[in-house]
Amino acid sequence: MSGKLARLPGAILALSLVLPAAALAQSWTNGISTIGQLKYPPGFEHFDYVNPDAPKGGDLHLSELGTFDTLNPIPNKGNIVASVGIVYETLMKPSSDEVFSSYGLLAESISYPPDFSSVSFRMNPKARWADGQPVTVDDVIFSFEKSRELDPSKASYYSHVTKAEKIGDAEVKFTFDQKDNRELPNIVGQLLVVPKHWWEGTDARGKKRNVAATTLEPVMGSGPYKIVSVKPGSTIKYQLRDDYWGTDLPVNVGQNNFRTIDYTYFSDRNVEFEAFRGGNVDYWAENQAKRWATQYGFPAVKQGKVKKELFDNEYRRSGVMVGFIPNLRREKFKDARVREALNYCFDFEELNRTIFYNNYQRVNSYFFGSELASSGLPQGKELAILEGMRDEVPPSVFTQEYKSPVSGDQKKLRENLRQAVGLFKQAGYEIRGNKMVNTKTGEPFAFEIMLNTPIIEPVALAFANNLKLIGVKASVRSVDDSQFTERGRNRDFDVMYNGWEESLNPGNEQAEYWGSKSAETEGTRNWAGISDPAIDKLVKMVIFSPVREDQIAAVKALDRVLLHHHYVVPSYTLRKSRIAYWDRFERPKELPYYSIGFPTIWWAKR
Repeated sequence: MSGKLARLPGAILALSLVLPAAALAQSWTNGISTIGQLKYPPGFEHFDYVNPDAPKGGDLHLSELGTFDTLNPIPNKGNIVASVGIVYETLMKPSSDEVFSSYGLLAESISYPPDFSSVSFRMNPKARWADGQPVTVDDVIFSFEKSRELDPSKASYYSHVTKAEKIGDAEVKFTFDQKDNRELPNIVGQLLVVPKHWWEGTDARGKKRNVAATTLEPVMGSGPYKIVSVKPGSTIKYQLRDDYWGTDLPVNVGQNNFRTIDYTYFSDRNVEFEAFRGGNVDYWAENQAKRWATQYGFPAVKQGKVKKELFDNEYRRSGVMVGFIPNLRREKFKDARVREALNYCFDFEELNRTIFYNNYQRVNSYFFGSELASSGLPQGKELAILEGMRDEVPPSVFTQEYKSPVSGDQKKLRENLRQAVGLFKQAGYEIRGNKMVNTKTGEPFAFEIMLNTPIIEPVALAFANNLKLIGVKASVRSVDDSQFTERGRNRDFDVMYNGWEESLNPGNEQAEYWGSKSAETEGTRNWAGISDPAIDKLVKMVIFSPVREDQIAAVKALDRVLLHHHYVVPSYTLRKSRIAYWDRFERPKELPYYSIGFPTIWWAKR
């Protein structure tokens, strides 16, 4: 069982660069890579993991939980519809069999100087919007400026880009306010480009469009699909464009194979699963251990019409932290001892035994499941970094390996609850009449846990029951996606269940997750409200580490400090994708190492 996280970087992971030989003197190249040379040279025909002869056709029926109220991907407003990204394109497109490499899409080539103080892109002259007009440098600059203006998350992501300027008709240059930030060229390459002329035009009723507002008007892009029907909050249907300009690009060959892709939205996950069982939904990504273990005995599975598979591909390129996140903007959560006490009340082992079928692992790092996760006590370069800020970080960083409390039986739980009571006492609380109260004010310690799916309710309720044993009142409230997103943006919560997916090469996004500036900015992913000078310093070390070894040391030091501040009550994860699907598709024999490629490189059976 795991909850659906609020927008995670998911499909847009932070990428970084090392200096390739091609950049010793600034020159134009077909892509950018983190390590050494690009795998695919100029003129390559297609990615190795695709079937270049995959047939085009067939209808794909998918589902989503919740609702949507906008098709506009630019402002950080509303609930964006599923997969609207297939209508649009970015300047560069990543490959799925390299750690961090991207190749030309809307931009046919890229150039950057050895000090990474800027990046330039040459636009592909063939690139066209769905109405036949060319994709221009003006579109790129418009998209960049509006993204930064209307989305605090993007404003943080692009904070070091000082200028976007047009260099001739086909070249756009982005200038940075710092040097040696190897990630910045790739960050800009991820920019989603929208048509300036369309957004500044009028709709079918003659009403002027507004790129700053939500909209349910089918938007226009340059990508392989167009929107052909929308039922607000309920369904959306995409159709493959016959006139798509980029079909034969090397980065697109063998991809975008389904003729139509439609999504149906459900308000209840169990009803959604029944739609899959009944054959009305083609593909199912399971997020509940009990259902995976007990509810796949229906006839279609036994007859081989529905296939079940486990994949670890998606998890090879990332780490994760997920759990209950206290809002440090609330006075009651500012004391780290209180936050640590909450962790002593979470009995993962009992949950894993009773409702998870022992499927899960407890998360113990912000980079869990990757080589970047800290462990043991700090050593070597990591220790040297921390020694340089010894007076600014928790002393336990040097003396204690971070480990979450272990329960699983009544004796262990009682001991953990005693530890929690002791920590509350140190923070100025005591139990009076079965209530944990502030010794100075007499105010009871109570809070609300906000969830965006009922799936997590049994976990949150078990947590709340344990808290009740020490006099802490925790109420549990599941809200719909739109309310969860809005309350998260506005910091209107006590504790939320959420998380962060982490790239194998962390960089500028770390400032948005943990930086002091982002704590004060609505809409960023610093949900906890972390504002700490030492963490700010560590984030800068991560971003500006000159070599991979130094970067890993800085990331582990950052991980360790975050853990010892107890900003999250970590929960659990399964480092595999549980997938079930109707036997209506085919796929390449060898999937890309870092992705299952669905639905992009799969195709319909004939």
